[in-house]
Amino acid sequence: MHQSISPPPSKRPRTCEPSNAPTTASRSLSTSITADPNSFRVFSWNINGITPFLQNPITSYFHAPESPHHRNENTRPASLRGFLQRHNWPAVLFLQEVKISRTDTKTQDAVKAAVNTRIVSERGAGSDAKEAPQYEVYFTLPNDRHNARGLRNSGKVYGVCSIIRSDMSTSHSVRHRTVNWDREGRVSVLELCAPNNCKLALFNVYAVNGTDNPYRDPQTGTVIGTRHDRKLIFHELLMEECMQMESLGWKVLLGGDFNVAPDERDGFPKLRTWPPQHVANREDFLNRFLEEGKGLGAVDVWRMMHGEDRRYTYFPRSREWASSCDRVDYFVAGRSVWNGGMVRGCGILDSEVERGPSDHVPFWVDIGFGTGNKD
Repeated sequence: MHQSISPPPSKRPRTCEPSNAPTTASRSLSTSITADPNSFRVFSWNINGITPFLQNPITSYFHAPESPHHRNENTRPASLRGFLQRHNWPAVLFLQEVKISRTDTKTQDAVKAAVNTRIVSERGAGSDAKEAPQYEVYFTLPNDRHNARGLRNSGKVYGVCSIIRSDMSTSHSVRHRTVNWDREGRVSVLELCAPNNCKLALFNVYAVNGTDNPYRDPQTGTVIGTRHDRKLIFHELLMEECMQMESLGWKVLLGGDFNVAPDERDGFPKLRTWPPQHVANREDFLNRFLEEGKGLGAVDVWRMMHGEDRRYTYFPRSREWASSCDRVDYFVAGRSVWNGGMVRGCGILDSEVERGPSDHVPFWVDIGFGTGNKD
C-alpha cells in the first residue's frame, strides 16, 4: 500500500531529502554543489516559452530591491545566466518548450547571449572574467508546418534547447545531434565520450502530449490519427532510438518532460485517469521504458532514489500553487547507467520561486563516469 498523499508546501522551496522526510516540512533551497568532484550535474526544465527570459536587458534583473520588505518571495527574475550562476554552473541545462521558430535566428542568438553574457552579480562578486563559465547552446526546433504551426502559423511552439558548459564539451568530446523521425523539435541528443572511454548519450526530451486533436501527415497534411496516436508512436520510436544506442555501446540517460505521471504517487490530489486513452498512454510508456525485462527496461531515477516520497514538477498557473500538481518531468536511466552506479543524486526544486514564469519547476541529476554509490 502506498502512503497517503500530501501536497507540497505553499511557500517554501524544497530540496531532496530521504524518502521518509515529511513532504509538508520546510526545506532549504537546493544548490548544484556536488559532493563528488568526479560527477557532474544535469538540470532539466520545461520553461513554457523563452520570451520571459529575453524581454528585458539581462543585467536589469539583478538590482536588489530597496527594502527586503518589498521583496516578493514567490517570484524570481527570469534570467538563464542567473539560473546557471545561482546553481553553481551546472554542466548541462536541458530546456523544453522554448517556443522559438526555426527561422528566428535573432531569438536564438539572444538565448546564446543570455546564457553567456556576464551579469551584475558576477561583476559585483569581483569574479575574474577568465573564470566566468561559458556555455554552448544547441537548438532542436520544429520543422513541421502541419503539426507544429503555433499561433497564427508562427512556428513558435514546442522546441528544445540543450546547453552545455564549454569546458565539459571540450573534455568529453561532445557531439550534438537530432533524430530523423521527429520534426516537432522534441528530441535533442548530446553524445559524451569521457576520457575513460565511457560513452554516454544524454537525451533532452519533450514528449508528445496525448489529446484528441488531429495529427497530420508531415508531408501531405492529411489527418492520419490523433495526438494520442502520435504519442504512442513517439514512445516506440524513442525507445528504439535508445535501444539502438545501447547496442552500439552507449549508455543512455533521458531527461525532460514526458507528459506522463508514472503512478498514483505522482499526481495530486489524484492521478489523472480521464480520458481513458490517457491511461493507455501511461501503460504504453511504462511498458516501453520502465518495466524491467521489457523494452528499454530503464529506471525512473527519482522514484528509485526516493521511494514513496511524493514530489511534483508540474504546477499549472491557472490553479492556486500546490492545489493540483503532477510529476511528469524526470530522468530515465538505462540499466547500465543505473546498475553501474553512475547516478549519484537527484532533486526537484519544487517551489514558486524556482518555477519562475513557467508552469514547471527545474529538477536535476548528478552523474559520474566512474563507479559510485547509489545510496
